[in-house]
Amino acid sequence: MAKYHLQVAHGRSICDAPAFSHNRWHPDIAAVLHIKSGDTVEIATRDSLDGQIRPDTPASDLAERSLDSAHVLTGPIHVEGAAPGDLLAVHILDVITPAHGFTVVLPGLGLLKDIFNTPFLLHWELADGYASCRDLPGIRIPGAPFMGVMGLAPSRQRLLSVNRREAAAARAGALVFPPLAKRAVPALPTLANEAWRTVAAHAVGGNMDVRQLIAGATLHLPVDVPGALFSTGDAHFAQGDGESCGTAIETSATLLARFELLKGAAHARRQTAPSWFVPGPPRQDGVQGYFATTGLSVDVHDVIHAGDATLAARNATLAMIDMLGHDYGLSPEQAYCVVSVAGDLRISSIVNTPHALVSVVLPRAIFAGSARDLAASNAYSN
Repeated sequence: MAKYHLQVAHGRSICDAPAFSHNRWHPDIAAVLHIKSGDTVEIATRDSLDGQIRPDTPASDLAERSLDSAHVLTGPIHVEGAAPGDLLAVHILDVITPAHGFTVVLPGLGLLKDIFNTPFLLHWELADGYASCRDLPGIRIPGAPFMGVMGLAPSRQRLLSVNRREAAAARAGALVFPPLAKRAVPALPTLANEAWRTVAAHAVGGNMDVRQLIAGATLHLPVDVPGALFSTGDAHFAQGDGESCGTAIETSATLLARFELLKGAAHARRQTAPSWFVPGPPRQDGVQGYFATTGLSVDVHDVIHAGDATLAARNATLAMIDMLGHDYGLSPEQAYCVVSVAGDLRISSIVNTPHALVSVVLPRAIFAGSARDLAASNAYSN
C-alpha cells in the first residue's frame, strides 16, 4: 500500500499559505490528495488558532486574536470508492507534537464562561512525554497526543439541514457559530456563506475532542459524500474529558494514519454517528481495550438542546444498543442491560457549542467467551 505526505507552511497563517488547508466544512471543498483503501498518510497540521499564539505571546494580547479562522484543518483527502453507507476507518498510528503548547481561557467560551470572563494564558513546554509550565511549578501533565478534529465532509442535504437547526438554536438563545465569509478558506463567497464553522461536532465527525483517540486507536466515520473527504486538525498534547475551559494543551502535530474503507458497514450497522475502538491497554484506564459509540445533544425532531449531556448520553446509548445487536446478536433489551452493567458514559466534549458529545465506552474483555467476538473485532479493527 502507498504512503503519502501532506505538509503545511508552519509559521504562516492559512490565509497567506492555504495549500492543503481549509477552515470550514463543505462538500464542495476540493480534495488535496486522492488515496486508496489501505494507504497511509502523514498529515502535518497547524494548531487550532492558526499560529496566533506563539511561545512569547502575553495574555494581554489575547484580545487581538481572532477565532474566525479556527480550526485550521489539513485536507480534504479523497478515498477511492467511498460512498454513502460506508464506514471510513481511520487507524491512528502516531501523533507527533513539537516542543510548545498553550492553554487559553477566552471570554464567552468554556463550561464556566459566566464566571471566567477574563482572558488567561498558559504556555507549556513539551518534552520527554510530559508538559510543564513555568507558571505551574511542580506540576507535570503526562502526554497523550490526539487530534481534536477528525471528520468527513457533509452532504449538501446535511449541510443545509444543520444550518437550519443551528439557526433555530441561536434564535432560542444558544451560542452558535454560523457560516461566516470573513477569514474563510476557501474564500469563495458562494461556499463560505453556507459552509459550517469548525467549532461543533457533527454526525460525520468534526470537533469531537475524544481524548482516547491516541496512537493505536481506530475512529469509524459514516461516509456522507463520494470519496469521504477526510480532514483533521486541532491537535492536543493532553486533555481531560470534557475540555472544561474550552481548550486543551493546544499545539500543532503530525498525524500518521492508515485509512480503510468498510463497504456498506454504516448501512449494515445502522450507524449514523462516529464510533471508536482501542485494541490494547489505553494509557490512562488500564482495561484490555474497548470500543465506544458517540451521541450529540440533538433530539429525534432534529432540534438542538444546547449542551444537554443527558440527551447526548441517550443518543450514544441507543447507538451502542444498535451496534451490539449487529455485532454480537444481542436483543435491544439484552444490549441495554449490558451497557448498564459494564459501560461507562464519558463526556467527551461539553464546550464545543452548541452540542455536548458523550461516548458510551464498553470493554472488550466482557466478550472474551463470545463466539462472535473475534469476527466483530476483525471486522472493524484491522
